[in-house]
Amino acid sequence: MSSTANRGLSHRGVLHEYAPRLVAFEFTSPAKASSKPNSLIFVGGLTDGFCTVPYVSKLAEALEGTNWSLFSILLTSSYNGFGTGHLDRDVEELGMCVQFIRDLKAGRLPGAPPASGKIAIMGHSTGSQDVLRYLHAPNPLPQTNYDIGLQYIVRPELDGAIMQAPVSDREAILATVKSAHDQSEAQRAYDKIVDSAKAQPWTADGSDSILSMNTLAKVGLPGDAPITARRFLSLASPDSPANPSEEDLFSSDLSDKRLEETFGAIGSRAILQSKLCVLYSGNDEYCPSWVNKEALIGRWKQATEAGGARWDAETSGVVPGASHNVQDEGQQDLIDRVVRYLKSL
Repeated sequence: MSSTANRGLSHRGVLHEYAPRLVAFEFTSPAKASSKPNSLIFVGGLTDGFCTVPYVSKLAEALEGTNWSLFSILLTSSYNGFGTGHLDRDVEELGMCVQFIRDLKAGRLPGAPPASGKIAIMGHSTGSQDVLRYLHAPNPLPQTNYDIGLQYIVRPELDGAIMQAPVSDREAILATVKSAHDQSEAQRAYDKIVDSAKAQPWTADGSDSILSMNTLAKVGLPGDAPITARRFLSLASPDSPANPSEEDLFSSDLSDKRLEETFGAIGSRAILQSKLCVLYSGNDEYCPSWVNKEALIGRWKQATEAGGARWDAETSGVVPGASHNVQDEGQQDLIDRVVRYLKSL
C-alpha cells in the first residue's frame, strides 16, 4: 500500500543509473563509498519513490558507522507507475540493480573478488511482494520482449532479504470497503471494478485496459494513478483464497499449499544465501483487525523452514506500536533490528 512523503529534507549521496532510465540513490558521500563493501537495496511500496518512507534516511544514518551503504531504488513502477506494472518486471529491474551494485563495489575495491561484498534487499509494503517474488519465482524467469520474443532473465544471488510491513493488498482493499462510510456504495464500486476488469482485461488491439480512477478511489486505491485491469486483478485477487493471484502472497486466509509454493519455495531456488527477516508493524493501519499477526508470521516461518530456507528468529517479528511506514513509534526498534540483521550476515 502507499506511504506518506517526507518534506523539507535534503540528503547527500550518489545517484547511479543502474539501467537505462532507471536510477538508485546511495546514501553516502563519494569519499565514504569506497570503504563500504556491503549494500542494502531498499524497495518501496505502491506510490513510493525517493524519500517517501520516513525511516529510510534514518536507517542510512544508522549504517554510516558500518561497512554497509543504503541504496534507494527507483523501478519503472515507482510513484504512480505501479498501476501499469507487474511483479516480474520489478524483479527483473531489481536483479539488474543487484548486478550493477556488485560490479560497482568490485570496481571500488581493486583486487577484491567480485562477490566479496554482501548485498541484501529490503522491501516495504508492496515492495515486500517484490522481495518474496525475487526469492521464490523460477530462476531464470521467462520474460516476453516484444522485439526479440521470449527471453530468460537470471537473477543474481542475495546475501540477505528483509520484508517490512508485508500486508495483504487484497485484505487491505476488502477492509476499506467494509469500513467505508457508505459501505453499500463502496461494495458496488468494488463489484463494478472486478466485473469490468474480468470482462475486458485487454482492449481490442491487445493493450492493457485502464480502469476508472474515480471508482478505484472508492476502494482505497490511489485516485490519481492509472491502473490496468490486469494489475488490479493481481492486487485485489478477487478469486482468493481458492485461486490466489500472483500478488496475493500475504493474506491471512491462504492455504498451507499456497505458502509452500511461495515461502516454501525459497530454499529450493537457492537465491537467498542466508536467512529471511520479516518485520510486521504492530499498529499497521492497512492490516485488518481480524488478522492475527503473530500467528500469520508463525505460518510463514514454518513454511520457509519446511522448504529448506533459514528464518531469522532473532530479529523477525512484530514491531510493537509501529505504523505501516513506521513514522514515529517503533522506528528506532525497527532500525535496530535491521542493523543487527545486517551485522549477522
